[in-house]
Amino acid sequence: MKNRLSDLNDHLFCQIERLNEEGITDETLEREHKRAEAIVAVADQIVANANLQIRAAEIVNRYGSNPETYLEKIHEASQPSLSPPKLNGTRQ
Repeated sequence: MKNRLSDLNDHLFCQIERLNEEGITDETLEREHKRAEAIVAVADQIVANANLQIRAAEIVNRYGSNPETYLEKIHEASQPSLSPPKLNGTRQ
């Protein structure tokens, strides 16, 4: 494996082929099933990391190398509001 997403895809398909082998014993199938679960767990983390890298690249593309204004907006949006919510434009 050369640590590219296309290599990960190939590896996942190879695991599917091992699970789908004709004449596989129950013991071997159980072992491959456990192996597949471990592979999928690692693959999920690799894909999540790739998505994070893409999001970071999009932020840098949109805001340049200093995305502080964008990050401040995210931080402000994640903070609970201290004022009561507005309904129909009026305070309750």
